[in-house]
Amino acid sequence: MMAAVAIFAQQPFMHPWQGARVAFFGDSITDSRVVPKNPAPLPKDNDWTGIKDSHYWGYLQEWLGIHPYVYGVNGRQWDDIPKQARRLEEEHGQEFDAITIFIGTNDYISDIPLGEWYDSKPEKVITALGYPATEILMMKRTPSMDGNTLKGRINIAVSTLKKMFPEKQIVILTPVHRAYATFGKQNIQPEESYPNRLGLYISDYVEAIKETANVWSVPVIDLNALCGLNPMLEEHSRYFSNPQTDLLHPNAKGHERIARTLLYQLQALPCRF
Repeated sequence: MMAAVAIFAQQPFMHPWQGARVAFFGDSITDSRVVPKNPAPLPKDNDWTGIKDSHYWGYLQEWLGIHPYVYGVNGRQWDDIPKQARRLEEEHGQEFDAITIFIGTNDYISDIPLGEWYDSKPEKVITALGYPATEILMMKRTPSMDGNTLKGRINIAVSTLKKMFPEKQIVILTPVHRAYATFGKQNIQPEESYPNRLGLYISDYVEAIKETANVWSVPVIDLNALCGLNPMLEEHSRYFSNPQTDLLHPNAKGHERIARTLLYQLQALPCRF
């Protein structure tokens, strides 16, 4: 008798974010009015055929068929996220699937203190664990809502989103590496080798943003570590807007690299609940 052979139908892979309606919050890197350009001339050692003047969300739109709702605003910091959320609600209500937040580099360059995640104060509480109920004094912590600090701003932003959109996926993206950029006599930004006026480096802000995952139970994709962009290297200037004046904003090729990283990272996350 021939042994039975199990035959399994091959199931086509469907990316969990395929066709999703996704809101993109952020700063200039997300802002649809700040168009990333291809460098000129194109590097001779690279074939950039097909690379368009497109944002990272534009590539995801092409590859996944997502419907991007873009609310990023040039120069904004974490305290602008509730405003972007209100615009989303006004225009789309609850008729969308997910939100990504790509912001934080301007908090660093604007010298926003990191602050603390929690405020603590003593409070009487009744406890009974194997002994009679007893009222004791314990320290109770609550999320800090200090809008003058990074962590307070993140607490305000994420709590606002979770209350406004409790059934929606929220994904945070860390800022990418940054180098020298000048946009005028009163806007010259040193490379990330230097701290801001508080003595804090961009990496301090990235680490704080990564902590949001455990504070608020939201996934964080660490683009700073994963996307491969590092304008501190001369060879990577090809991924940024201008090797002499703007090593802060990724060009179209840089956005394409960010998008490819997101394409694979988002596979591990549900989009719809």
